[in-house]
Amino acid sequence: MTQPFPFSAIVGQEEMKQAMILTAIDPGIGGVLVFGDRGTGKSTAVRALAALLPPIKVVAGCPVNSPSLDRCPDWAHVGQHDIVERPTPVVDLPLGVTEDRVVGALDIEKALSSGEKAFEPGLLARANRGYLYIDEVNLLEDHIVDLLLDVAQSGENVVEREGLSIRHPARFVLVGSGNPEEGELRPQLLDRFGLSVEVASPKDIDTRIEVIRRRDAYEMDYDGFMGKWRQEDAELRDRILAARAHLNTLKTSDAVLRDCAELCLALGSDGLRGELTLLKTSRAVAAFEGAEEVTRDHVRKIASSALRHRLRRDPLDEAGSTTRVTRVVEEVLA
Repeated sequence: MTQPFPFSAIVGQEEMKQAMILTAIDPGIGGVLVFGDRGTGKSTAVRALAALLPPIKVVAGCPVNSPSLDRCPDWAHVGQHDIVERPTPVVDLPLGVTEDRVVGALDIEKALSSGEKAFEPGLLARANRGYLYIDEVNLLEDHIVDLLLDVAQSGENVVEREGLSIRHPARFVLVGSGNPEEGELRPQLLDRFGLSVEVASPKDIDTRIEVIRRRDAYEMDYDGFMGKWRQEDAELRDRILAARAHLNTLKTSDAVLRDCAELCLALGSDGLRGELTLLKTSRAVAAFEGAEEVTRDHVRKIASSALRHRLRRDPLDEAGSTTRVTRVVEEVLA
């Protein structure tokens, strides 16, 4: 079976790749929003990262990828206890999707054939412990956005309809992509993304040639290309796993907490989610680098990704959000 394009072989887009890696280290960061041109590797990156990560252990036949039998929901009626390995799930949530398809609904076939009132899981069940990917997320219908906000807040999908009362875990890394020229994202959903990155088509000829060369090699000599990059992906996987294990051992000083708070205050970000995300992301950067403690440099490296989508609009400042964050970072963390 053909595997996704290797993550390590993606040319450029360093900020996007960094954001993907950090959410793999700590899913609690809250997902990644990628805005930019079409054809810049957004969907390729999320599928490549999921394929790079180690498989997850699940109960065979469990529709929500439970790691043990005691965590399988009662309605699933899992008949076997075997623990198997599955690739980290990546589930696409298409535009125009119905509410029933997202959250699940009554299994009509069983209801008609046997009169049994059974639950047919939706996309949120399949995405549990994996990635939920939404292309053109800024064009998503409002009622689906509301559903995602509820689940993102609680980590649980609740279905109360048609005589059903169903609950199941729905914890996933939300990855959204879109083109800002086609519409803005609702502020409530925008705030749920931990990181936001901007991507663009490469401007220099050598980079564009390298993109073409690698993609052509992937399609024309798949075995040779994958053999070349498999080792690099394996090394990156080991670094991610090591960073996960290192997260809880990192020291975080009050000075770093003050840096996070002063940055968000200077930028005028609403609430405290900016500070918390900035702290978690800085810690993930430090863990990935193998540092012993989180420093101001780690905060500086990730500030734009963590804060650019949390800024209030300033009609007197025509600078883009990235420029504004960079400017404030230099002032506060000088």
